[in-house]
Amino acid sequence: MGTQSNYALRLPLSLKAGAEQVAREDGSTLNQFIVSAVAEKLAAMKTADYFLERGRMGDLDAALAFLRRDGGQAPADDDRLPSP
Repeated sequence: MGTQSNYALRLPLSLKAGAEQVAREDGSTLNQFIVSAVAEKLAAMKTADYFLERGRMGDLDAALAFLRRDGGQAPADDDRLPSP
């Protein structure tokens, strides 16, 4: 994981107790739980930023024109979902 550093984290007692319980149920330590939670939050935020930036590069008029184009071929019989 590379170089590590320490950070004194202040949590409300109820939040710490809840995190400890979830970590224990998961078979991990509180530290592992917090590291995982921070990693998940960073990934979610970076993903949201990525899609926001990609959306800014989009061309709504071109996308709508593409969706309105004359159709292609109908799905083959083996591409259709079975009837319920």
